[in-house]
Amino acid sequence: MSDLIDVLDPSRGLLIGAERRRGGAGLFDVRDPASGRVVASVADADSADATAAVDAAAAASEGWAALAPRARSEILARAHALMLRDADDLATLIALENGKSRSDARGEVVYAAEFFRWFAEEAVRTGGDYGSSPAGGTRTIVTHRPVGVAALVTPWNFPAAMATRKIAPALAAGCTVVLKPAAETPLTAIAVVRLLVEAGVPDGVVNLVPTTDAGGVVGTWLADPRIRKISFTGSTRVGRLLLQQAADRVVNASMELGGNAPFVVTADADLDAAVDGAMIAKFRGGGQACTAANRFFVHAGVAEEFAARFGARVEALTVGPSDTGAEIGPLISAAAVARVTALVDDAVAAGARVAFSAPAPEQGWFVAPTVLTGVPADAAILDEEIFGPVAPIVTWTDEADLVRRVNATEAGLAAYVYAGDLGRALRLAERIDAGMVGVNRGLVSDPAAPFGGTKQSGLGREGARAGIEEFRETQYFSVAW
Repeated sequence: MSDLIDVLDPSRGLLIGAERRRGGAGLFDVRDPASGRVVASVADADSADATAAVDAAAAASEGWAALAPRARSEILARAHALMLRDADDLATLIALENGKSRSDARGEVVYAAEFFRWFAEEAVRTGGDYGSSPAGGTRTIVTHRPVGVAALVTPWNFPAAMATRKIAPALAAGCTVVLKPAAETPLTAIAVVRLLVEAGVPDGVVNLVPTTDAGGVVGTWLADPRIRKISFTGSTRVGRLLLQQAADRVVNASMELGGNAPFVVTADADLDAAVDGAMIAKFRGGGQACTAANRFFVHAGVAEEFAARFGARVEALTVGPSDTGAEIGPLISAAAVARVTALVDDAVAAGARVAFSAPAPEQGWFVAPTVLTGVPADAAILDEEIFGPVAPIVTWTDEADLVRRVNATEAGLAAYVYAGDLGRALRLAERIDAGMVGVNRGLVSDPAAPFGGTKQSGLGREGARAGIEEFRETQYFSVAW
């Protein structure tokens, strides 16, 4: 492990132009959430470094935009191959700094790499339009151009996938980028960016600025007239602040924000399939995903049986550090543990019952996987994004009331519906105000699908064809004929 970190040389973790360098604010520590021990000291950027990164990206912008789409595509394809080549090392880094299980970390690497392959293919599908004016005498040619230098801000819960999901479409569209990874998980970003350099990305096209001063660095970028795009994944609270700052200069903004995903089980659902889906939707990454099932709405006629089957699976989960082979790792911080624990305690005080749980280590930032039953309708745990391995179950009987309760949230990112009648499942899905609905499956993320939400879960889409359009401006020529 130490050899892997030494190769990264995180004390010179900034990449600005061609230079790997130290940060103006010194160093900051990255800790293993399973033990709390320091695993690396990383270069800490300041506002001057943020400006230097924009200098480099702006200088490289014209040349990268002018590069043939096929050339950009081939670089992204090489990045995909290199990520798969180094999948084991990348999974090790993710498990170390994020804490997720080894299997989850490996799955993230494969998912993250796929964004490079998908957008390598999209880079050459440039699109456009041509037609004659209805009034006659002119022809209209519609084309697209890169939006410009893009500021990318990624979270800690998917340190590889959230980076590639933004970098890949930006590069495919012809944009240069400045990237600020989460301070909790910068090592994975350093490794991914170095693979991009190995793949042939020219100097200045991708610039990396790890920092503990997120507000100062991102604020510097949003105040810089050369930044024309902000793409952020994180909390709704921070997203609102960034949108306010972006509004001052009318910066093009994409926001992937918080979720409060309902998981609906109807009376005729295949309960074995529903339990399988619930295990994925709730416990992937230890529940620390914006798409994680947050509220379980189970029909009263099958609630007891569903809870018993689900609870038995939860009680069988192994919890511990990734190097033990455990299925569930720690939460990201002591503060996260305190927050999730408080939500559970509040629900129990209000009348909920801890029906099932798995044992968790006392050392490190662990929370026991837990199933709550009898959760009151007004419990805070149903209104807040849990971001931990806790599944509160409530029951329902009337479908109209179910839909009202499901939609009674400011979030609208993901949802899940399990029903035996597919037509009924789709009708329910259409009534749920969410950007993505898993119908009889517990996973919605796919590089080929438009990822994003409604209401206060964000603006714009990532992945699919929509992902590259987020980094393009439409331009047309009105041609005298």
